[in-house]
Amino acid sequence: MSRVARGTLVIDVERCKGCELCIAACPPDVLSMSAAVNEQGYRYPVLDDGCTGCTACQLVCPDHVFAVYRYT
Repeated sequence: MSRVARGTLVIDVERCKGCELCIAACPPDVLSMSAAVNEQGYRYPVLDDGCTGCTACQLVCPDHVFAVYRYT
């Protein structure tokens, strides 16, 4: 299934502590955890196609790793 992206994210992977709250909160289900780890040793989220720019990930993230941008 092809999704049309209506937004995008910038993820500060070095601030992430791998709690995975963003994965569960993402309505379009376009976040997944990486196989790689950051300098702290935590896996971090990666963005797949189809972001809607809804800000759900940004709202639940305790580490403030997301910057959300919506396309106009």
